[in-house]
Amino acid sequence: MSEQFDYDLVCIGSGPAGQRGAVQAAKLGRRVALVERQGSLGGMCLEKGTIPSKTFREAVLTLTAHSRRTERNGAPPRPTAEQLLERVEDVVSREASVVANQLSRNGVDVICGDAAFVAPHRLVLRSTDAWREISADRVLIATGTIAAPPTGIAPDGDLIITSDDISHLKRLPRSLAVVGAGVIGIEYASMFAALGVEVTVIDRRDRPLEFLDAELVDELVHQMRKRNVLFRFTEAVASVAVSDGPPRRAVVLLESGKRIVSDMVLVSVGRSGNTSTLGLETVGLTSDDRGRLVVDECFRTSVPYIYAAGDVIGYPSLAATSSEQGRLAACQAMNVPANPMTPHFPIGIYAVPELSMVGSTEQVLTASKIPYEVGIARYREIARGHILGDDSGLLKMLFHRETRALLGVHIIGTGATELLHIGQAVLALNGGLDYFLTTVFNYPTLAECYKVAALNAANKLAA
Repeated sequence: MSEQFDYDLVCIGSGPAGQRGAVQAAKLGRRVALVERQGSLGGMCLEKGTIPSKTFREAVLTLTAHSRRTERNGAPPRPTAEQLLERVEDVVSREASVVANQLSRNGVDVICGDAAFVAPHRLVLRSTDAWREISADRVLIATGTIAAPPTGIAPDGDLIITSDDISHLKRLPRSLAVVGAGVIGIEYASMFAALGVEVTVIDRRDRPLEFLDAELVDELVHQMRKRNVLFRFTEAVASVAVSDGPPRRAVVLLESGKRIVSDMVLVSVGRSGNTSTLGLETVGLTSDDRGRLVVDECFRTSVPYIYAAGDVIGYPSLAATSSEQGRLAACQAMNVPANPMTPHFPIGIYAVPELSMVGSTEQVLTASKIPYEVGIARYREIARGHILGDDSGLLKMLFHRETRALLGVHIIGTGATELLHIGQAVLALNGGLDYFLTTVFNYPTLAECYKVAALNAANKLAA
């Protein structure tokens, strides 16, 4: 790379994409800097996103002893917000130390401050008490996303909140209205419902999580309704007001005329690329109406020396894929050949219960006119399911009717996001039904579901 620049690569943002991109370039022997505006490393993923939300979920399940066995013995005591978030703070602190150590070991210069372009290849970095300019041959934008500002609703961090506010909650509401039934809205709605909070979910669509297997989504909605979650589909919010109290409560007015009164409103209407302060116009780069950047297959933007990766480029917006995108973007920026990311990446929804999938859904296969057969195993048929007290879990596999190749795996229930990786490996290695029929799985494990589902599919094919 050219010696006329301070750095060969500058990564803006220390989330999964920026962190992995910086480490990859450093391992290639390049001069690398990583710029982070927050006080600690890890980006939104670590501060307010993936890690806090998943740790919050585990704290909910642990503190409420959320299992069938406990429910038979009566409702567990209601935890406080402080108890739930104590574990979150501990995990976030430890993970931030891991990230900092990794960057230090690889010789990455970490710079705290806000980055903005001031000229081609030049960035100004501003902190509370100083500023400096640096130059870079290549720049990787990995600034992630922020909660999209809702139209006509002003979050205050207490009565009306976004998902970014949950890690700083001071209290748990008795009732909660969730505006938006996307991944984040559904995850938090199910978590609060597991705490015994009365939850109402409002969404314009007629069903949530349309990209998932429809049968599994129906099961999720069924289980959430059993925990007294009320769904208001095909409804839109007209306005949100705050009653004088005491106590102060939120009043959600729907366009249909319905009124929903709750102790708290969680607005989850999507996320926007965190690019508004980067000075993109200075270098001739523009974002879309949601602040996201468009890249090519090499993660290069319309400005040849600027790359982007992670949530800031949109779908699939997963921490795992963002990390791999950052690595591949760094390889491309350093002109090092790298294999493209596998198309068989897993999707995990950390609701209660959790869901996970890889490959095609029945809806996609039907629309594509691909002949397939379904194999199903239910946790209640598996000894491990009985041991765990989960009798509602489900594993579904889809096989090509003619070639018997595995086409997709869909799971809802305990350990779904971990269990999925067996199917992911078989799918990536072009395996199929015969592998599962001849493989021995440990007993008792949830992995046995693969054998049961395979036998179910084989019986249907034989018939």
